[in-house]
Order: sequence, then structure tokens, then C-alpha cells
Amino acid sequence: MKNRDIAIIGYSETKIEFRSGRSVYDLAGEAMAGALAHAGIEKSEIDGMAVSSSFADAGNPFYGPILSGYLGLELNWCQVTDLGGASATGNIARAAAAIKAGLCETVVVIASDPQSSENKQSIGAFRGEFQYPMGIMGPPGYFALISQRYDHQYGLDSRALGKLAVTQRNHALMNDLACEKLRKPITVEDYLASPMISDPIRMLDCVMVCDGASAFIVTTTERAKKMGAKKMVHPIGYGERVNYLETNPTPDITEGGHRAAGKRAFERAGMKPSDIKMFQPYDDFLIAIVMQLEHLGFCETGRGCQFVNERDMTYKGDLPLNTGGGQISAGQAGLAGGAHNLSEALRQLFGEAGARQVKDHSNAIVTGIGWIPYGRNWGSSTALILEAA
Repeated sequence: MKNRDIAIIGYSETKIEFRSGRSVYDLAGEAMAGALAHAGIEKSEIDGMAVSSSFADAGNPFYGPILSGYLGLELNWCQVTDLGGASATGNIARAAAAIKAGLCETVVVIASDPQSSENKQSIGAFRGEFQYPMGIMGPPGYFALISQRYDHQYGLDSRALGKLAVTQRNHALMNDLACEKLRKPITVEDYLASPMISDPIRMLDCVMVCDGASAFIVTTTERAKKMGAKKMVHPIGYGERVNYLETNPTPDITEGGHRAAGKRAFERAGMKPSDIKMFQPYDDFLIAIVMQLEHLGFCETGRGCQFVNERDMTYKGDLPLNTGGGQISAGQAGLAGGAHNLSEALRQLFGEAGARQVKDHSNAIVTGIGWIPYGRNWGSSTALILEAA
């Protein structure tokens, strides 16, 4: 990827809403139309599609082809990816690979999910047998176990988590696309006083499920220039790990796949963590940000909270963090939630973030997280490094 022969030439994100009443197809259509307009190309130029799976249309074995028909697309290549919150970043890499393999020329990457309006998820496997009977009914319980273990091994600073919550909320206040229910100022004291959901996970540690969609246009750099693209962003490094430490029967649950995915992304980009100008991580829970800082190499293991306390992570700071508010303060659009951070990274790299524009927006790292396996850390990890042309 680091030879910069692949380009993202357009992006779009819908307003994130709570119980919008809209369908997954309606939201996808709005997002794609916006991305095409941003790229300045016609729908007829799209011949590939990579789409994230959706809770709102879960169980539909023909989701991809049906969506392409709804959007009026005739395709040479179609991919549905089920990496959860890692799907959007993963689909940028899959689109690039498909283009390089000659399967298609220009791909629309779509993530759409109105989960707060329609939720058809049915997750089986180990959960019904081993987790639900013990009272662990969802992600807050899983992340509580991870947080408790992290606290036992390294110490977990609640005020550092509060600082992250406030930083992201302040960014959401500047983002008109963030969910209105979340666009209210908070303080560290508000975070500390928020209700305990699953000790030590507080309400303000958690995402709120919403509705929304994003879309991205990916093609070759050469073709982008022929299309007349005035701006573009290059994906220059990517790493992915599914089932990290799967062969270890007793893994350290504070260890995650971003160690492997991040290493691979940095190597492919020819960069190191200190070269990164902004950090747009997947943030279903605040502890996930702390752990990703460590796993990606921004700081030593166990020093994530100290790193947060010592740095300004606002859009004006030395490592701007989730400048659109992240999912915790902008809202999580179900399985499309991972595309929010990607959309914001592109908004910054295109220099279109308005009042919250990062001064040095030459590059960014965006991450994804998908699902929680039994007895270990999250199951899918992605890291994508982007560079402005």
C-alpha cells in the first residue's frame, strides 16, 4: 500500500440519529450519494462494492446483492464483511486488494446500520451456553472483565478515562453530525458520578446505539487523476488480526490484536507511532482507547492512563484524538459505527473539518474492533494508516 497507488477520493457521513425510523437501505443511499458528490463522479463509474454487515438486516444472506440493486449499481465485484466495528477499515483494504487484482476499478465502501430503529441480531455460539447464564448479557459485561483485569495488573486511573470522555465530548459539541442526544457538555466529575453499569464500567464509558451510515470512494491514483480529483487520501499501511492468541488456552485478556495489526500497518507504511499526527481509534468503551495506545506502541504496556494524563489530545493538541467525538460522544450506528472514525479521519485529511480542523493533518491512524470472544480480548483488530496527498 505504501507506494500510494490507491486513493480515496470521496467520503460522506449521514447525521447520526437515535431511532430515526429509517431503513439500512435508505441510509446507505444517502451516504453513497454524498460520497459520489464529494468525489465528483457518476454512479455509473462504480463497478465494485464492499459493505459492512448490519444488525438491521442481520440474517439476510443476500444483503450485498440486494443493497447493490437498491442503489442501482451493476457490479463486477461485491463483498460483505462481517468484522463488526473493524469492517469499515477492513473494507478499505479489501477494496484496494480487489482493484489491484483487476476485479474492479472503482469501489464504493458502505457502512450502514439503523440499529436503534431495527435490530435483528442473533449471536449464538458460546454466548448462550457460557455467558448469558452467568449474567454477562452484553459488551459492558465483557469490557468490565477486561477492565478489572487491567486494573489488577497495571492500575486503572478513572480520572484519565474521564479526561478521554471530556475530550471526545467537546469534539462532538463541534460536530453537527453527532447525535443530538449526546451533544451536551460534561466534566470529569460528571464522568465519575455517572451510574455504574458493570463495575468498573460507568454509563459515560459506553456508546449509545444509534442509526447512521458512511460511504467512501476508492480507486487507483492514476484513475483518480483522470477523473479530475482535486484532493485524495492514500491508504498506505494496513494490518488485521482475527482471533489474537487463539492457540493460547489461557491468554492475558488485556492483550489484543492491535499489537500484531499495528505492527503490520506501521511496517507497510514505513512509519512508527511517533510519526502519527492524529489518532482516530475505535471507541466502544474508553478502556479500549487506553489499551490501543499501548498495543499500537504509543506508550509502554500499563502506561496508557499516564500517557493520556500527560498529553493534550484535543484537536489542538499533540496527538488529536477522535476529533469528531468518537462513537462514545457522537453515537454508535450499530455495525456501521467503525466508519464514523474513518469518516472523521478523512474529513481532517481533506482539510474539511471546519472549526475543529487539526493543524497538521498530513496523516492519521484509524482502528477497528469487532466482537468479544469467550475468555479473551476483542476478536477482530484492524489498523489503517492514511496519508493526505
